Parts: sequence; structure tokens; C-alpha cells
Amino acid sequence: MYKMLAITNRHLCNNDFLAQIQDICTLNEKNTVIKSVSIVLREKDLSENDYKDLAAKVLKICKKNNTECILHTYYKVASELNCKKIHLPLHVLKSKPDVCKEFNEVGVSIHSVSEAIEAINLGATYITAGHIFATDCKKDIPPRGLSFLSSVCSSVNIPVYAIGGILPANAQKAINAGADGICIMSGLMTCKNPRVFI
Repeated sequence: MYKMLAITNRHLCNNDFLAQIQDICTLNEKNTVIKSVSIVLREKDLSENDYKDLAAKVLKICKKNNTECILHTYYKVASELNCKKIHLPLHVLKSKPDVCKEFNEVGVSIHSVSEAIEAINLGATYITAGHIFATDCKKDIPPRGLSFLSSVCSSVNIPVYAIGGILPANAQKAINAGADGICIMSGLMTCKNPRVFI
């Protein structure tokens, strides 16, 4: 059993976005494969105000369904909404390293072992490492692969989540390479029923 981060992208969502969030939350109910599912609200194209409006709705759904919600990039919004979990691109954390003090959990996206170590030194409590497998999100960039993931996992002492081209069929390979969990975006955003997908 492993932890899963459900990364949002409302542009990929075939269903009503908030209904899809609700459905993903139900994966936390007596699941035999996944230890827990957390929602990472990653809607970077929104203005800060629009993100705040959406975040308030998603936080409400997550709270109602006893599901962890991690906000993304907009740390001021997270503070205003009293959300103690944030995921940041490394460049954002580098520009404001003191932001870690405001949160219980700080995730950082990394793409190399050196970035992973830098993220830890800046206060990250977990990292997402990718992209591991080929994915439509990064069509022109070759995947970094399982050996990269294994190198990252053996270089750090905080949880590592594999991201990029992760599907139920290959998730165990990422776990076997040392990852504490996985991230899925496209599959969970486009599926009709998350329970069937997983």
C-alpha cells in the first residue's frame, strides 16, 4: 500500500471539476491498494483571486470527505484559507525560503538529485520527482526513468513521490524503486470513475 497525490488540472477534466474532486476523495474509503489519497490543487493558470475562490470550494469538499488538501504555488492564499500544506515549485521556494515556517507540510517539485538536496536544505518535507515515464504532458522531453527515481530516493531522507506517466499498471515499479508514493494527474482527471480507474 502506498500514498497517492492526485494532482489537479481542470482543463483535462471531462466531468464537472468539483464533482471529480468529490469522486477522487471517495478513494480514501476502504481502499485495498492505496494507503491514502491527497488532493494537490495545481491550477497555476488562475489568478491569485480566482485560485482562492476555487481553493475554498475544494478545501470544503476535502474536509467533508476527510481528505488531505495541499494547495499549490499560492502560499499567501494557503495562509489566508488556513491551509497548513503547500506544494511549491523549487524556484518559488528559493525566492522565499522563509515561507516554510508558515506550513506544517511543504512539498517541492524536483528534476535532479541536486535539486532534491537543495529542496531539503530549504525546508521541504516531501518532494515529487519526475517525470518518470513518458507522458503526454511532456511529449518532447524524454522520461528520466526508474534509475533516476532510485537515485533521488537513496539521496534524501524525506518522502519522495514519483510523478509523470504514472498509472495503476506501473505504480508498483515506482514504489519498488524506492518511492514512498505516486502522483497521478491525467488519469484521475480524465476518468469517468476514479474507483474503476484505480
